[in-house]
Amino acid sequence: MTNILKNLRWTFSDIGAITRRNLTHITRMPQLIVFSTIQPIMFMLLFTYVFGGAIRTNFPNYIMYLLPGVIVQTVLFGSMQTGVSLANDLNKGMMDRFRSLPMSQSAILAGRTFTDIVRNLFVVMVMVILGILIGFRIDHGIFNFLLGILLTIIFGFAFSWISASIGLAVKNVETAQVAGFIWVFPLVFASSIFVPVNSMPLWLQTFAKHTPITFTVNSVRALFLGQPLGSNLWQALIWMAVILAVFIPLSVFRYKKTV
Repeated sequence: MTNILKNLRWTFSDIGAITRRNLTHITRMPQLIVFSTIQPIMFMLLFTYVFGGAIRTNFPNYIMYLLPGVIVQTVLFGSMQTGVSLANDLNKGMMDRFRSLPMSQSAILAGRTFTDIVRNLFVVMVMVILGILIGFRIDHGIFNFLLGILLTIIFGFAFSWISASIGLAVKNVETAQVAGFIWVFPLVFASSIFVPVNSMPLWLQTFAKHTPITFTVNSVRALFLGQPLGSNLWQALIWMAVILAVFIPLSVFRYKKTV
């Protein structure tokens, strides 16, 4: 038992060291944070002021409907950076250097995903501030609001492991970027992020209603706006648990095969 606790302590220490290394790298590339923030800001402003008047929802102010969806989209797109960063480390030989060190190998992947949690949280806070400036209001309790943010971050963490497995599989930065985003875009727009699912064609509704994105957006929106959660929360959590159960071992397997 003592050895197990000691190994766990060293593992968490290694994860912390890798996370700090990645965060330091991000702070030295401020343009990455800037462009990671500009994209969701453009989506929010575009849909609020250009398309918002044409989209029918149950809310008089479209930003109340839009913001929960956009922050889920933001962490989803942000999680795709995990695979790109891992592919970049592979190309630069960083993985070989890490492997030569007396450290837990699982810390490499875990540290990368925890780094993206911090980055996603920062971008989400920027989006919330912008949303408040253009009309969003936290009228249903700060606790529910923070719970919605937490659910969003967990969602991004789960999808970062999908991105990690893609990045380790393709081993190329450009390919990882394309492969990471090409399958995400259809899921984003075939969901309840921007429009109610009931406004879609019937065949598309069947698909859109049962994606992890829709379940998560509906849960976050219900928490933010004081609506009934229904079955959305537990279905979203089941999706996240399944994704983690499948893609954490797959990512570790690909990492071992790669290095």
